[in-house]
Amino acid sequence: MQDLWTLKYRAGTLEEMLGNEHSVTTLSELAQSGALPHLILYGPENSGKTTAALALARQLYGSTWKNNFAYFNASDFFDQGKRYLVRDKRFVRFLGTDDPKKIYKSVIDIFKEIINEYAGMASIDADYKLIYIDNAESLSSDAQHALRRIMEKYSATCRFILSTTKPSKLIAPLRSRGLQIFFTYVPDSLLKAHLEKIGCAENLKFSESAFDAILYFAKGNIARAVHTLQIVSLLAHGAVITEEMVYQATMKGRDETIDKLLYAALNGDFFRGRQLIDEMIVEKGLLGVEILERLSEALADSGETDTDIARLVVKISETDALLKDAANERIQLEKLISTFS
Repeated sequence: MQDLWTLKYRAGTLEEMLGNEHSVTTLSELAQSGALPHLILYGPENSGKTTAALALARQLYGSTWKNNFAYFNASDFFDQGKRYLVRDKRFVRFLGTDDPKKIYKSVIDIFKEIINEYAGMASIDADYKLIYIDNAESLSSDAQHALRRIMEKYSATCRFILSTTKPSKLIAPLRSRGLQIFFTYVPDSLLKAHLEKIGCAENLKFSESAFDAILYFAKGNIARAVHTLQIVSLLAHGAVITEEMVYQATMKGRDETIDKLLYAALNGDFFRGRQLIDEMIVEKGLLGVEILERLSEALADSGETDTDIARLVVKISETDALLKDAANERIQLEKLISTFS
């Protein structure tokens, strides 16, 4: 089975990270100072937040970093709930069963119990350990208040790193407990050099237009670019990778639901549009910003006039701004599609 290149070629140290130079430098200086505070890493999906946290752990602890780093995904806890908890072997002793129907504790109580125990166990070979909570915006308000108290209680034994795409969803007392560090997508020049390095390591051959096509599709998203490159390499079977292959791979991986949503919105079918939004948020677990990003991509390929595309892109960008403080993403998305026709 072939390794995922997003993991195979993931930066292992802070020095190896692409882009976000200021944020990476800040993390490196904090690690060297010996006075690391709680951190809040925020920015779009796949902008390097988790990679930076892992690299920071390696810099702090060296070969024993896995013993001093705990990863939890708040989305798994609070979006999937007990169905997820019974699948994670780390939580068996907290649950006492692998049947979600026999778990009588609430998810938030289980979350508090698990985080309390991990935070309370001091490191054997370091001053403190790291607890990384990904998708922190999925934490309920009660969970965030509980986490704030845990952070205060165990500041001598651990440091928390919260990662989020929506810092406004975090309560103010929690945001004030951590140093906020911003991450964003990388410039095409850095991403192209990274893809060329991977291509050389994997003995791939490219046309120049193929690189441009991948960069256009990725829009600075390293994970998306590398994933696309791996898919295209399988299609090429050793031949020169062309722009047409990239187009074929990206279209094959495109979610047809977003095209249906765009069609419904353009034709004023609000009821159908609401159904599709529910499907993407509830069943597929997409974030509002992900839906907007895919909608803008579908719009660019829709064949609409340049004037209409420009008008609708402005509406999408306005909705993107509103989502940063939205309590309910669905309402903003429904409002958007109601204005398309």
